[in-house]
Amino acid sequence: MKTLLFVFCVLLLTAPAYVSRAETPGQNDGLGKLAALLDEHHPPETSGPAMNLEDVERVALARNPEIEVAARQVAIVQAHVPTAGALDDPIAMYRGWGVPLQQPWNYNPAQNMFSISQTLPGTGKRALRSSVAESDVAVAKAQLEQVRLEVQVRVRKAFDDMLLAQEELQIHDQHVAIARQAIEAARIKYAVGKVPQQDILKAQVALTQLAEHMIRFDQDSDLARARLNTLLGRDPDAPLNVRGEYAVMAALPAAQALEDVALHSRPDLVMAREAAERSHIEQALAKKAYVPDFTVSGGYMLMPPTSAMRNNYMVEGSMNLPWLNRRKHDAEIAEATAKATEQDAELTALRNAAFGQVQEALVQARAAQRFALLYHDELLPQAEATLQSSVIAYENDKTDFLDLLDSQMSVIDIDLAWLQATADFDTRLADLELATGAPIDQLQTTTLEVKP
Repeated sequence: MKTLLFVFCVLLLTAPAYVSRAETPGQNDGLGKLAALLDEHHPPETSGPAMNLEDVERVALARNPEIEVAARQVAIVQAHVPTAGALDDPIAMYRGWGVPLQQPWNYNPAQNMFSISQTLPGTGKRALRSSVAESDVAVAKAQLEQVRLEVQVRVRKAFDDMLLAQEELQIHDQHVAIARQAIEAARIKYAVGKVPQQDILKAQVALTQLAEHMIRFDQDSDLARARLNTLLGRDPDAPLNVRGEYAVMAALPAAQALEDVALHSRPDLVMAREAAERSHIEQALAKKAYVPDFTVSGGYMLMPPTSAMRNNYMVEGSMNLPWLNRRKHDAEIAEATAKATEQDAELTALRNAAFGQVQEALVQARAAQRFALLYHDELLPQAEATLQSSVIAYENDKTDFLDLLDSQMSVIDIDLAWLQATADFDTRLADLELATGAPIDQLQTTTLEVKP
């Protein structure tokens, strides 16, 4: 950017103050329309201080509707845990025996019995049912963490897109001022016959390209703002301003290290492990079908007045006989076993897919890293050196205006490409964190200047 400012000063000093002669009809109109188009751009209104990445992530985690829905799901399954292992309700019963048909209202000769009964599940069944419910809670919590991770990655990408658009607009505004001065210098030289009309037309094309950039940058900024506001639980059209700097990591971790982290950190793998564990508990519960359940009852009996003893009590016990219904229970055990096997296979497949995603994201992150460093270490210095050489040659009338303009546009293009490369690296790093399931913050980073 210092080189471009130097170009601006050179153009000011080398443009003589001649009175312009008559120009080609329509030329002033074209430049006027371009100037009006470029002047249309106004930075979006902001409300409050600019937010950095940590700010927007904190707001998103607190207010994102998708996270709220997943949190409610956790609350629902947590509320079910106390009921899963609870006993069935006790049963109160009244029974009247021996009521005369001819006198259905006469309960004196009848035997009146009042009792309470309670069913007691077989040994270990209640604990297994509670374990199944607790596994459901673990699965729901893992699902919540998955939603949070996905929202964080989407927030980071939207933040990067918006920050990129803002930086591109700043570069655009700086280059527009330089391009306008270049056109004015060329017009003055054209007026005194030092440059051909082709130079003027070429400069207009360059300015038109900047106008095209502006339209695209404005669109990118508006789209990113709408996406980010939506993730923050705000009105998509609400004012929003972000601030931050891009960074390129000096080194990326090895694939094996990332895979080890993914095994313990990826929420979907955690969820699959919990689902597999749940299926094995259900299998154990199904095998408990051959453990009988018991029902115990106790009651009071009021005998007819003619009885020797009118007041009596009653004790009763019963149990089911699962061995006489083997077809049903064997089928339930076979179904639970098949489900457990399927869950184990699904966990293995998901683990294999996760390793593939980690490897793919790592390859893309490394490529984006190399691109960013290539632009910063090689292309930008080369383009600046070329522009500086063109400026010196232009001052000494050893090159024409078109060569100077081409050099300037090359620096502009590489400036924008550098920004895009650093933003792309940050996006690929977010994809790598999504594939790994944890932030990659244990490595040192080297922050490269966004504007060279």
